[in-house]
Amino acid sequence: MITLYGGPTPNGRKVAIMLEELDLPFEYRWVDIMAGDQLTPEFLALNPNNKMPVIVDPDGPDGELVLWESGAILWYLGEKHGRLIPKDPRGRAICHQWLMFQMSGVGPMFGQNAHFAFYAKDKHPYSIERYGNEVKRLLRVLDGRLAGSRYLAGEDYTVADIATYPYTLRQAEARRAELPNLARWSDEVGARPAVQRGMDIGRQDVRKETIEGGLAGLTDEHRSILFGDRQYASG
Repeated sequence: MITLYGGPTPNGRKVAIMLEELDLPFEYRWVDIMAGDQLTPEFLALNPNNKMPVIVDPDGPDGELVLWESGAILWYLGEKHGRLIPKDPRGRAICHQWLMFQMSGVGPMFGQNAHFAFYAKDKHPYSIERYGNEVKRLLRVLDGRLAGSRYLAGEDYTVADIATYPYTLRQAEARRAELPNLARWSDEVGARPAVQRGMDIGRQDVRKETIEGGLAGLTDEHRSILFGDRQYASG
C-alpha cells in the first residue's frame, strides 16, 4: 500500500486526487507544516527539500520508491498504471506541457501571491501587485486554452487537470463572469467523485492559521517555520 505524506494544500490534494482516480489504496499521514513536521530528521530523510507531498510506494520499480515533487508523483503514477496520461506522442507532449505550466507557473506564482498578500508580516505593495497581476495573467492563459478545449491537454481528462484544479478552484468560483471557460472546466472537474474524495483528504487537518482556516492566530513562529529562520536552519 502506498503511503502519502501530505496535507490540505493544493500540492497535497493533487496527489490525493490522483490516488483516488486510480482507485489505489493508500495510507494518509498528515505533515503539519505549521508545526514544523517537514523539518524533522524523519521527514528530511524522505525529502531533503522539506516539502510535502511525498509518497512511498513499496511496489516501485526495483523495490520501494520514495518520491517527492507533486508533478513527478502524478506522472509516475499515471505511467505506472497506464491511465490519465495520453498514449500518443503528441498528446503526451501537450499533457506534459500543461503539467509543467502548472508546476512552473501556476503553483509558484499563486504561492508567492498568497505569501505577500496574506502571510507576510510586512505588506509590500509592489510585491502584492506584481504577483496579483501574474495570477490574473495565468488565469487568462488557462481560460483562453479552455475556450477551445474541454480539458487542458485536449478532449480527455489528464494529470494536467488534476494538478491545476486545486490551485484554481477558488479563483474560478470568485471570477465566474470574468473566466467563464475556467469556471465551466472547474465545475466539470469538481463534479468527479474521485476529485471530491481527494479534496476531502486531510480536510480535518486544516489549520486556523492558514488562508483556508481564516488566518486566525498566525504568529511569527509560524512564519519562521514556513519561510524564516527555522526553515533555513533545517539544512
